[in-house]
Amino acid sequence: MTERLALKTDPSETTREIRINENLICGGQTLWITAGPCAVEGLTQLEAVTQALLRHGVTSLRGGAFKPRTSPYSFQGMAEEGLAMLDAMRKAHGVCVVTEVMAISQIEAIAAHADVLQVGSRNMQNFDLLKALGKINKPVLLKRGLSATLDEFLWSAEYILAGGNPNVILCERGIRSYDPETRNVLDLGGVAVLKEKSPLPVIVDPSHAAGRRDIIPALVRAAIAVGADGIILEIHPNPAKSVSDANQALSFDHFAEVMADVNTMASAMKRSVAAPVS
Repeated sequence: MTERLALKTDPSETTREIRINENLICGGQTLWITAGPCAVEGLTQLEAVTQALLRHGVTSLRGGAFKPRTSPYSFQGMAEEGLAMLDAMRKAHGVCVVTEVMAISQIEAIAAHADVLQVGSRNMQNFDLLKALGKINKPVLLKRGLSATLDEFLWSAEYILAGGNPNVILCERGIRSYDPETRNVLDLGGVAVLKEKSPLPVIVDPSHAAGRRDIIPALVRAAIAVGADGIILEIHPNPAKSVSDANQALSFDHFAEVMADVNTMASAMKRSVAAPVS
C-alpha cells in the first residue's frame, strides 16, 4: 500500500491551505464561513441571502440545486435552473458558490457554475463519484457519512486525493444516534482527532447536526474552540417558508448574531475570518 495522502506524514505538519477561488482560502489561520439556503428556490431568495452574507463580510454562498432527500416525494431541487441562479450571484456579486454534486453525470455542469463541489453524507462512500472528483481541479467539500467512522471518512477523502485532486475539505455534520432531541450528534471530539491526524482542513456543519436553530450558536462557538477551520450554515429570508430543513435555517437576524460570535471566537483562538485575498 502506498503512503496515505489523507494522513499527516509529520505530527507537526500544519493544515493545508486550499484556495476556494482566486480570492478566498480555507485553512491555515483563517476560518472559512459559507452560508445560504438548503435549497435554491429562486433569484429573489438568492439575492436576499447574498446581500445578507456580504453585510457580514461573508463571500461564500452555499445552496443546493440538486437535493438528495429521504423521501422521493420531497422537493428535489431546481437542478440546472438552480445552478444558473447560483452562477448569477457569482457573476453579479463576486461570491464563490458551494453546491452539491450527486452523480458523475452532474460534475461537468456543476464545475462550470460552482467553485466548490460538495459531496453529501449519503454519497460519502460513492467511490465512483469520488474517483471522478479526483480528476477535477476544484475543491471538494466532503461530508462525513451518517454512521461513518473517522477512518472510513478519511479513506473516502483518499479516493479523491489518490485521483490527483489535493483540494479536499472535510466536513463534520453530525452522526446518527438514538436521542431525538437533536437531528444528529455533532462529533466535536472527531473534529479534534481529524485535526491531529490529517493535514486537510476540517469545517463543521452545525445546522445538520442540530436540526434546530436554537442551539446552533452554541455549536458554532464550540466548533471554533475545538479547532474547526470553518463553518457552513443554513440561512433563509423566511425560515418558516423554506422548502426544506425549515427548523434548522437561521433568519438574517440570527445569522448576524452568529457572525458576531464567530468573530469573537476567532479572535480568542488567534484566528481570523477568511476575507478575499489577492
